[in-house]
Amino acid sequence: MDDEIAKFIRRVNPPRVVIDNEVCKNVTVIKVDSANKHGILLEVVQVLTDLNLTIKKAYISSDGGWFMDVFNVTDQDGNKVTDEIVLGYIRKSLGPDDSSCYSPRSTIGVKQSVDFTVIELTGTDRPGLLSELCAVLTDLQCNVVNAEIWTHRAKAAAVLQVTDEETCSAVTDPERLSQIRKLLGYVLTGGSRSRRSCEPKTTVSSSLDETYADRKLHQLMFADRDYDEWENNVGDDEDKSGRVVPDVDVSNLHDLDYSVVMIRCKDRPKLLFDTVFTLTDMNYVVSHASIDAEGPEAYQEYYIRHTDGSPVTSEAERQRVIKCLKAAIQRRVSEGLKLELCTSDRVGLLSDVTRIFRENSLTVTRAEVKTKGGKALNTFYVKDASGYQVDAKTIDAIRQVIGQTILQVKGGNTEVKPSSQESQTGFLFGVFKSRSFVNFGLIRS
Repeated sequence: MDDEIAKFIRRVNPPRVVIDNEVCKNVTVIKVDSANKHGILLEVVQVLTDLNLTIKKAYISSDGGWFMDVFNVTDQDGNKVTDEIVLGYIRKSLGPDDSSCYSPRSTIGVKQSVDFTVIELTGTDRPGLLSELCAVLTDLQCNVVNAEIWTHRAKAAAVLQVTDEETCSAVTDPERLSQIRKLLGYVLTGGSRSRRSCEPKTTVSSSLDETYADRKLHQLMFADRDYDEWENNVGDDEDKSGRVVPDVDVSNLHDLDYSVVMIRCKDRPKLLFDTVFTLTDMNYVVSHASIDAEGPEAYQEYYIRHTDGSPVTSEAERQRVIKCLKAAIQRRVSEGLKLELCTSDRVGLLSDVTRIFRENSLTVTRAEVKTKGGKALNTFYVKDASGYQVDAKTIDAIRQVIGQTILQVKGGNTEVKPSSQESQTGFLFGVFKSRSFVNFGLIRS
């Protein structure tokens, strides 16, 4: 019934999308007007984010029954968006031609796929886990074709798409799916058997929505309460791991029954999506917002209410919003040296690469795995297991093994400096020289 009402409102008040490349000198201005509904801001931000557009400024007003947004955007190179294919996609996705009734909740639901099996993992940070998980999947004759892996504050989450080695499609045998779930769960329990609150979770299914991974990773870490680690001490500029802490504050405008969320932090790709998704997933409605990310820092101001119209009502709730937003901002931060791998895909490739990282005392802080046209396109952010910058000799040695043209050092925080210190410790999805997969009884010697 709700879907039918949404379709009727859409027909009576079709959304209007205006794209202007003339009014501003350096940015493309995108205006979106439509009937208001919960999650519509997230819908618009999702479309722009998926196109890898940079949102320099935004003004949002959705109080009442109408939604009005203005976004100043550029492409990845900082230029106006002039590609007609991209502009046409924006008009189609956000305009009246889009026949789908989008809901932020529906994208987390089930979408059948015969191409791959989806594995969701969450657990406690410990040495060498990614390498061990990949080795188990290889031994089970599963190929990882796509994956997103995040680590944050002794927690980790991953969404993987795997295929059967023989059929190159989804694993459908119930007994085999049960075995995959059991063995991966056994690996995940390695560092948390004595901590019930950190009990790992393994989900195996044959479903995934196109916009699923980012949202699901946020939800997995939220469910694992990674935000509980934040301590909101006024004046603290860095957390325990040395990261710069985002500045987040929540206050109430009692005259207007709004809660005002103020965020100031270093700008990065997908920052706006991460904060908007977090507020939406926590069942807050953004009535008004102002975004400024024209410099190295981003400033975000949100006027929010609960879905029932009430503001933040207690100090405990206020602190929870602050912690959850700080965690959402930090989860996607890319720390370490950026490495890109491009080669022909094969079963066991990810297992071999992560094993080489492990044997050379590198820890992976974040990873993105893609397969297109039989080619593996993988991105890793790595750090020395001791926490220092990566030794240049270590990278040279790894590239000698993997291939100089296959593994490349890319831009960003990629400075490589010699380090004379060695360590036998690491982090989740990291490395541990002396650890062996044979110890788990899962991998043949």
